[in-house]
Amino acid sequence: MHVSKEHIVRRSLADPRPKADWTRFDATTDEEIARQIANDPDTAPLIDESWLESARIVEPEGKVPVTIRLDRDVVSFFKETGSGYQTRMNAVLRAYMEHARKQG
Repeated sequence: MHVSKEHIVRRSLADPRPKADWTRFDATTDEEIARQIANDPDTAPLIDESWLESARIVEPEGKVPVTIRLDRDVVSFFKETGSGYQTRMNAVLRAYMEHARKQG
């Protein structure tokens, strides 16, 4: 059976989630999971009692509503990325602010 590239693209857009390999998942041992965690440089430390004792709830600062004039193509670009575009715009502005602060 021939599958066209167009069919693959349409299929991946319709359901972009990868399929889970439940057989492999069920066969994974606790030791394998521990080894994978230990070998992952991005793994956060495990939470234990001492961590919980020093943990505190930090409420994020509220957002400030503003009126701003932006170029039409800039707004269109962010809107095309989907829901949450204002949050992404905020993230870009934050990255610029943090970079500028580091420069002094």
